[in-house]
Amino acid sequence: MINGFNRDFFNPYINFHRPCFFPVSVIDSKGKIKKTYPYQEVMTPYGKLKSLSQAESYLRLGITFEGLETIANQMSDNQFAERMVNARSKPEALLFRLIFQLE
Repeated sequence: MINGFNRDFFNPYINFHRPCFFPVSVIDSKGKIKKTYPYQEVMTPYGKLKSLSQAESYLRLGITFEGLETIANQMSDNQFAERMVNARSKPEALLFRLIFQLE
Protein backbone atom coordinates (compact mmCIF):
# COMPACT_ATOMS: atom_id res chain seq x y z
CA MET A 1 0.00 0.00 0.00
CA ILE A 2 2.77 2.44 0.93
CA ASN A 3 4.76 1.49 -2.17
CA GLY A 4 1.71 2.00 -4.38
CA PHE A 5 1.02 5.41 -2.85
CA ASN A 6 4.65 6.43 -3.31
CA ARG A 7 4.75 5.17 -6.91
CA ASP A 8 1.42 6.67 -7.99
CA PHE A 9 1.32 9.91 -6.01
CA PHE A 10 4.27 10.87 -3.83
CA ASN A 11 7.20 10.31 -6.24
CA PRO A 12 5.56 12.07 -9.22
CA TYR A 13 4.64 14.98 -6.92
CA ILE A 14 8.19 15.31 -5.60
CA ASN A 15 9.87 14.89 -9.00
CA PHE A 16 7.57 16.99 -11.20
CA HIS A 17 5.67 19.43 -8.96
CA ARG A 18 7.54 20.24 -5.74
CA PRO A 19 10.18 22.97 -5.98
CA CYS A 20 13.51 22.32 -4.25
CA PHE A 21 16.52 24.47 -3.47
CA PHE A 22 19.70 23.44 -5.24
CA PRO A 23 23.04 24.64 -3.84
CA VAL A 24 25.62 26.76 -5.61
CA SER A 25 29.20 26.44 -4.36
CA VAL A 26 30.93 29.76 -3.69
CA ILE A 27 34.58 30.06 -2.72
CA ASP A 28 35.18 32.80 -0.16
CA SER A 29 38.34 34.92 0.20
CA LYS A 30 39.95 32.31 2.48
CA GLY A 31 39.43 29.54 -0.07
CA LYS A 32 36.63 27.87 1.88
CA ILE A 33 33.75 26.47 -0.16
CA LYS A 34 30.36 27.67 1.03
CA LYS A 35 26.99 26.51 -0.23
CA THR A 36 24.42 29.16 -1.07
CA TYR A 37 20.84 28.55 -2.11
CA PRO A 38 19.85 31.39 -4.45
CA TYR A 39 16.22 31.75 -5.42
CA GLN A 40 17.19 31.44 -9.11
CA GLU A 41 18.19 27.81 -8.41
CA VAL A 42 14.76 26.81 -7.05
CA MET A 43 13.26 24.22 -9.41
CA THR A 44 11.76 20.77 -9.42
CA PRO A 45 14.10 17.76 -9.64
CA TYR A 46 12.79 17.23 -13.19
CA GLY A 47 13.57 20.85 -14.05
CA LYS A 48 17.08 20.44 -12.65
CA LEU A 49 17.62 17.29 -14.73
CA LYS A 50 16.52 19.12 -17.88
CA SER A 51 18.91 21.99 -17.10
CA LEU A 52 21.99 19.76 -17.02
CA SER A 53 24.26 19.62 -20.03
CA GLN A 54 23.88 16.31 -21.87
CA ALA A 55 20.79 15.55 -19.75
CA GLU A 56 19.64 12.86 -22.21
CA SER A 57 22.62 10.73 -21.23
CA TYR A 58 21.20 10.38 -17.68
CA LEU A 59 17.90 8.85 -18.83
CA ARG A 60 17.28 5.12 -18.80
CA LEU A 61 16.82 3.32 -22.10
CA GLY A 62 13.30 3.86 -23.40
CA ILE A 63 12.72 7.03 -21.32
CA THR A 64 12.53 10.30 -23.24
CA PHE A 65 12.06 13.91 -22.24
CA GLU A 66 8.91 13.98 -24.38
CA GLY A 67 7.38 11.22 -22.24
CA LEU A 68 8.48 12.89 -19.02
CA GLU A 69 7.11 16.22 -20.23
CA THR A 70 3.73 14.56 -20.79
CA ILE A 71 3.71 13.36 -17.18
CA ALA A 72 4.79 16.76 -15.86
CA ASN A 73 2.08 18.64 -17.78
CA GLN A 74 -0.87 16.37 -16.96
CA MET A 75 -1.85 18.55 -13.99
CA SER A 76 -0.85 21.81 -12.37
CA ASP A 77 1.22 21.71 -9.19
CA ASN A 78 -1.79 22.52 -7.02
CA GLN A 79 -4.06 20.02 -8.76
CA PHE A 80 -1.53 17.22 -8.24
CA ALA A 81 -1.01 18.15 -4.57
CA GLU A 82 -4.77 18.09 -4.02
CA ARG A 83 -5.01 14.70 -5.75
CA MET A 84 -2.28 13.34 -3.47
CA VAL A 85 -3.96 14.64 -0.31
CA ASN A 86 -7.29 13.13 -1.40
CA ALA A 87 -5.67 9.75 -2.03
CA ARG A 88 -4.03 9.83 1.38
CA SER A 89 -7.30 10.61 3.15
CA LYS A 90 -9.45 7.89 1.51
CA PRO A 91 -10.86 5.17 3.78
CA GLU A 92 -8.62 2.63 2.04
CA ALA A 93 -5.67 4.56 3.47
CA LEU A 94 -6.27 3.10 6.92
CA LEU A 95 -2.63 2.06 7.00
CA PHE A 96 -1.59 5.71 7.09
CA ARG A 97 -3.81 6.32 10.12
CA LEU A 98 -2.29 3.33 11.89
CA ILE A 99 1.22 4.55 11.13
CA PHE A 100 0.51 8.04 12.45
CA GLN A 101 -1.17 6.66 15.61
CA LEU A 102 2.02 4.85 16.54
CA GLU A 103 4.01 8.07 16.65
